[in-house]
Amino acid sequence: MSDSPPRRAPGRVRVRAPELVGRGGWLNTGGRPYTLADLRGRTVVLDFWTFCCINCLHVLDELRELEERHRDTLVVVGVHSPKFVHEAEHGAVVDAVERYGVAHPVLDDPELATWKQYAVRAWPTLVVIDPEGYVVAQHAGEGHVHAIERLVTELEAEHGAKGTLRRGDGPYVAPEPEATALRFPGKALVLPGGTFLVSDTTRHQLVELAEDGETVLRRIGSGERGFTDGGPGDASFNEPQGLALLDGTGVVVADTVNHALRRLDLGSGAVTTLAGTGRQWWQGSATSGPARETDLSSPWDVAVFDGQVWIAMAGVHQLWAYDPAGGTVRVAAGTTNEGLVDGPVAEAWFAQPSGLAVSADGERLWVADPETSALRWVDRAGVVHTAVGTGLFDFGHRDGPAGQALFQHPLGVTVLPDGSVAVSDTYNHALRRYDPATGGVSTLATDLREPSDAVLVGDDLVVVESARHRLTRLRLPEEAVRVEGVAHRTQRATTEVAPGALALEVVFEAPAGQKPDTRYGPSTRLLVSATPPELLLAGEGADSDLVRALELNPAVPEGVLHVSAMAASCDDDPDNPYPACHVHQQDWGVPVRLTEGGADRLPLVLAGMDGTD
Repeated sequence: MSDSPPRRAPGRVRVRAPELVGRGGWLNTGGRPYTLADLRGRTVVLDFWTFCCINCLHVLDELRELEERHRDTLVVVGVHSPKFVHEAEHGAVVDAVERYGVAHPVLDDPELATWKQYAVRAWPTLVVIDPEGYVVAQHAGEGHVHAIERLVTELEAEHGAKGTLRRGDGPYVAPEPEATALRFPGKALVLPGGTFLVSDTTRHQLVELAEDGETVLRRIGSGERGFTDGGPGDASFNEPQGLALLDGTGVVVADTVNHALRRLDLGSGAVTTLAGTGRQWWQGSATSGPARETDLSSPWDVAVFDGQVWIAMAGVHQLWAYDPAGGTVRVAAGTTNEGLVDGPVAEAWFAQPSGLAVSADGERLWVADPETSALRWVDRAGVVHTAVGTGLFDFGHRDGPAGQALFQHPLGVTVLPDGSVAVSDTYNHALRRYDPATGGVSTLATDLREPSDAVLVGDDLVVVESARHRLTRLRLPEEAVRVEGVAHRTQRATTEVAPGALALEVVFEAPAGQKPDTRYGPSTRLLVSATPPELLLAGEGADSDLVRALELNPAVPEGVLHVSAMAASCDDDPDNPYPACHVHQQDWGVPVRLTEGGADRLPLVLAGMDGTD
């Protein structure tokens, strides 16, 4: 990705930034709402994010240094724009802001009002607004912060010279910390002596609890973000998650934001690094090699399978494997494409895998695949299968046969004594059970606030209730809570289109009394992309024409077309030398399924969402 700063192209409409609105209100401001006028004189970066999205979490980490270096001239505002139903709950957004250490103001936009005004089409998207309140750049995806920093530096110089730059403290107000033994714990492990080891994710520590699951025996890690080996008080982690017994004396830790695997010595409490460089893996990086020299990307869970440590590499939608004997890592399954495709490990697609568990007979590695709301497994022959789940845009809470059952962003999976699997169905606040013998799914318990993992202790299942900051013990099966009547389904409608040529037409007419604004060049703009990118053989990119000839790849059975359109119009009054001008903008994420005989034309209507220039 280019590091050159984005610039406003000559001849483009100069667009004033639309106002920031969201029914959920503001977080991290001490209760005060903000408008763009309140931020005038500062460069503003809007970060459109949703907390399920690993790429969004990467951007949060990328922004930390940018915010620190330009703290007196730059304001980052997170605009939380939900994908899943659960993410539209205000309390869940409050939790996520604390969970991921977001240290800037956040606008909770559950109805996507600001998302639509800015024609955002993908998570994450960064929008740069100059100190005079005009949009000067927009980037979708991660990896753009270097380019944005160069632009921020240029804006500081430009507006400092013009006298339109305002320096000083920003609007961020840190929330009051709460005293709990754990804070958004991620994963848990039963140690050989019967105690629990828990990744205390938000506090960047590992915590050993007594057999009661409550009494703190010791803490491992300094409690500050960092990547340092050493003794229990000196070592540092960065949002650790998954845990697995590596041998009789050690535990391997998925140190997620450090993009590393660490080893905890259970006796001394010392921490060493097994794999990862601290740098995030990017396309073009090595996919195998010496473990300490190979980049990783947001490892979320670990499990010992077939003699190696398998890694749920959430950041690149893959499974990797670490060989303790050889000290190497390699890609074990997945292509880096995000989606749900079964088959040989080299061809399978995953979507942010985040939970792993090995069957009692060692023949299956179960995988919680949250972005497809799916339960998957890998067999020892090297083939990926799906037990429950259909794709990126189909989720909900429904029991029954596996082909009809629905989860919502599950993060954990636990093998039960009878060979069935307990699924920590995170965004449904539930514990679910899949029985391979019958192919059925049932609900075991509800009212478990964002469960992210569970471990078996005798006849009990101890659940990590991440958003309640505790471990919760359930008796199975006698005291499991059977729940009926909670079924619901959330599905993004899919459009059936024919493979090959597809005519995309964005229909726009200037409102009554207005005419297209061609003062600075073309009055319209159309941007098209796809997930996965291979879906589009032709037609990707930006142009001024609202009609685009696309070519869809017959080899990609389904995906999402991302379409963003903008049109500018002005009041049509020849006697008015200063007509009011407006920007109409809208985005669409259109799930499509390629079907012979499907539509060969896709019309979209650009509605009028006005902002005045």
